[in-house]
Order: sequence, then structure tokens, then C-alpha cells
Amino acid sequence: MKHRNIKKLTLAAVLVAVAAVGSSFSFPVGASKCCPAQHLVNVVGGVFLGPWYNVAMAFCASLIRNLMGTGTLLAFPGSMCGALLCGLAYRFSGRLAAAYLGELFGTSVVGGLLAYPVAAWIVGSEAAVFGFVVPFLVSSLGGTALAAILVTALKKAKVLDLFLKKTGMDS
Repeated sequence: MKHRNIKKLTLAAVLVAVAAVGSSFSFPVGASKCCPAQHLVNVVGGVFLGPWYNVAMAFCASLIRNLMGTGTLLAFPGSMCGALLCGLAYRFSGRLAAAYLGELFGTSVVGGLLAYPVAAWIVGSEAAVFGFVVPFLVSSLGGTALAAILVTALKKAKVLDLFLKKTGMDS
């Protein structure tokens, strides 16, 4: 039991580090900084670790990105909603396509709508209610496409099945 948790925590830590380092490759779209690496990590974490580890990873990565100055407060609602929906979609369906759609919908629509109050009251931005949906969609499309390539390759190589079996997540 303890070995399973150590493996999952280790993978989570590596994925948070990938998101933090990958945040140096971000680009501005509107009031947000789009970071495709975060969405890549969200999909990999959602599939390999499940929704709860994934939300914790998204929070940690967003916090580190903000502390490093490579992210904004808008990273929290976008990344965490995408991480949660991605993990839940994969957990309940077992389909990679559901994980990808969960990341896209969670980040762009749910996260984009939740970013509005953050932007309006905390950041002081006067964006429209739907002003973050398109920028968040642009960011999550790139990261999700990269994740789809990576996760599909890992599944074909049986790495996904082996990891899920060894961590007890295949049941």
C-alpha cells in the first residue's frame, strides 16, 4: 500500500515540476497567460493519477507558477477545473477521449467562467463574463493535443495499463 502512494506522489511531483518549468513557455492571450504545459500535465495526471491528485497537482503548479512570476491568479480556476473534470471523466468512462474533452471543457468553459470574478474583484480587470473562455480554450487545445499524442503512445506501449495495475487504480 505504501509503495503505491510513493509511486503516485513521485509521479505527481514530477508532473508539477514539468508544469512549473513548462510555464516559461507561455504566451499572452487577452488578460491571461496561456500555458499549454499545464494542460498536458492535467491530462497525464488525470489519466494516470485520478481527479483528486490531479486537482492537488494543478493547485501546486499554479501556486509555483505565481510565485515564479510565470502565471497569474487566473491559473487557479482554469487549471484546477480542467484537472478535476479531466480526472473525473476518465475515472467514470475509462476513455481517453473523455479525459481530453473533460480537460477542454473544464478549463475553457468552467474555468473561464470562474476566472471572471477573480479577474473582476482581485486582479481588477474589466473583462466580459465570457472573456476568458476563448483564451483558456486556446491554451488548453495546444496542451491537450500534446497530451493526446503522449498518452496514446503510452497506452499503446502498455505503460498506462502497467502503471494503473501497479498502483491499484485498475479496479
